[in-house]
Amino acid sequence: MTIDPFKTPVAVEPGPSQVPHLVFHEPRIPGNTGNAIRLAAITGARFHLVEPLGFDLSEPKLKRAGLDYHDLAVMDVHKNFDALVDLYPQSRVFAFTTRATTRFTEVEYQPTDLLVFGPEPTGLDDTVLNHPRITGEVRIPMLPSLRSLNLTNSASIAIYEAWRQNGYTAGV
Repeated sequence: MTIDPFKTPVAVEPGPSQVPHLVFHEPRIPGNTGNAIRLAAITGARFHLVEPLGFDLSEPKLKRAGLDYHDLAVMDVHKNFDALVDLYPQSRVFAFTTRATTRFTEVEYQPTDLLVFGPEPTGLDDTVLNHPRITGEVRIPMLPSLRSLNLTNSASIAIYEAWRQNGYTAGV
């Protein structure tokens, strides 16, 4: 699949797996994004990238990390955060951040939710965290005094919890 960063994304309902959408806001490391493409393909999550990206979509590390799953993932690229959330006006938007006090497991996820993860190594900035469309901030627990999990590891933990809550619909 050739990813056209200039195409206009179209809002569609998620596939039969009934998992929320994964969103990487301004990702910097191509390998993490490649891994997330693979994650989206195997869970059925729609994957969104919000520009600017810290790499070119033709980056070899992106392709290598995604293996042969690029054609199986549904991915959109958005010029900015507003462009993304405007496509999904009824969706709840959860920001994953180490600053949150609510655990990610305390949310009852819906297939139309947008799960937003920030760039490596800074995480989501205040312009996203204070955006009026943010429904809530959630965190993945970890030991104190440690900075953060890997971006795609965090996304994997979150999407599998959401999929589990929805009965792993369409999963084998």
